[in-house]
Amino acid sequence: MSPRPSGPPRRRHLPPPARPPQGSPRPLARPRPSHAGARVAAAASVGARAAGWAPAAAWRRCRGRGGRRRRRRRRMRRFARVALLCLGCGLCSLLYGFSQLALSLEQEPGGGGGRERQAPDPAAPGARRQAGGGRAAAGSAGRGEAGAGRYDYMKTHPSEKMHLAVVACGERLEETVTMLRSAVIFSIKPLQFHIFAEDQLHESFKDILDDFPYEGKVNYTLYPITFPTESAAEWKKLFKPCASQRLFLPLILKNVDSLLYVDTDILFLRPVDDIWSFLGKFNATQIAAMAPEHEEPRIGWYNRFARHPYYGVTGINSGVMLMNMTRIRRKYFKNDMTPVRLQWGEILMPLLKKYKLNITWGDQDLLNIMFFHNPESLYVFPCQWNYRPDHCIYGSNCKEAEEEGIFILHGNRGVYHDDKQPTFRAVYEAIKNYSFGDDLVRSLLHPLELELRKTMHTYCGKVYKVFVKQLTKSIRDLYARRSKGR
Repeated sequence: MSPRPSGPPRRRHLPPPARPPQGSPRPLARPRPSHAGARVAAAASVGARAAGWAPAAAWRRCRGRGGRRRRRRRRMRRFARVALLCLGCGLCSLLYGFSQLALSLEQEPGGGGGRERQAPDPAAPGARRQAGGGRAAAGSAGRGEAGAGRYDYMKTHPSEKMHLAVVACGERLEETVTMLRSAVIFSIKPLQFHIFAEDQLHESFKDILDDFPYEGKVNYTLYPITFPTESAAEWKKLFKPCASQRLFLPLILKNVDSLLYVDTDILFLRPVDDIWSFLGKFNATQIAAMAPEHEEPRIGWYNRFARHPYYGVTGINSGVMLMNMTRIRRKYFKNDMTPVRLQWGEILMPLLKKYKLNITWGDQDLLNIMFFHNPESLYVFPCQWNYRPDHCIYGSNCKEAEEEGIFILHGNRGVYHDDKQPTFRAVYEAIKNYSFGDDLVRSLLHPLELELRKTMHTYCGKVYKVFVKQLTKSIRDLYARRSKGR
């Protein structure tokens, strides 16, 4: 038998299938090939693969393997991009966390450099108790630390000066001097007064303050009224004359770390040292402390009439404002004008431009707007640290004052100089007429009690005892300190 030839097998030419005769029905399915035809087709396929041919099925399998490899590479690239993105986000978050930690450390009292004095340490025992801030914390501080331990903070800072600022324009000379007298009478640590006044009042202030008998305990500096030059007239006329000067104190007194600002119609019935000690109770985010505008929302002004954002339920009153000015200068404030946070000096003018037609109480409204957007930055005093006619003319609504008396009296609306609220006027006249060195009980307390009893026909006069409760205690404490000093 001759050897079988190499190469692909020859195809057999099979006769075409017989066509069905015309008119017969078409078969439903193609007839199956014969066994001989199947063997020939299989042999041809094997031969074609052996000869290197690429039938369609083999090509599709090859293409399928390539597609899987491409899809796998795409998935790997996608995974790599996601991994890089996550790594970048994690790195940014870490950097942000470190920056916030550094900022908080800088804002801690004592973190400032240069010539600025270090603020009280909020990690002190009294500070830890009140580190939460807010109204509840402030209230417990006002009530709970008025006893023997209230001077612990002073013992740790015996030589520290307390900085007190006031702005006087127009006919406010006498009122301002009376406020300063009340601060001097009871305070323990030295006082540094920062008096911003119109030029024509400077000589009068010098003549009066130079006669204060407490040498070494009181120092003062007089400043002119100054506003940014491009908008000085607008700022000066905002609300009362010169009232908005307080907004620029952190920018003017650059070397003062902390400051107590008060209106001219403030009277201290308790040592300034006690309100100054609240600086040690600020937590890491708090930069200032103020009291609510109202205790009772039904008589509140902001919650009924304001056309701008305001802090809390009833707003805040800026007549007594304790400030950590180092923190104020460093803070970047959230606002509703730009997604970018702004510093104190950058935010004031844009706020005025935006809300100029909507604000009624001038600079106080601007402060309400700022702390509405930055509520974590405010420490809230209880009402006895800023007691106003609104707390008694509609019925007594300052429970803390009923329990412990009034700590700071605020005679706004001119009540020291008219007969609308004789209770407030009686306190003002008693302190104004007191002579330094006289017996406080005979020359101040007893005459005041007699005048207050005459006001019992008024709503505030009905609770006149709250006006002398803390004053009596302050006088007793003062004499006790003097006796120990001997």
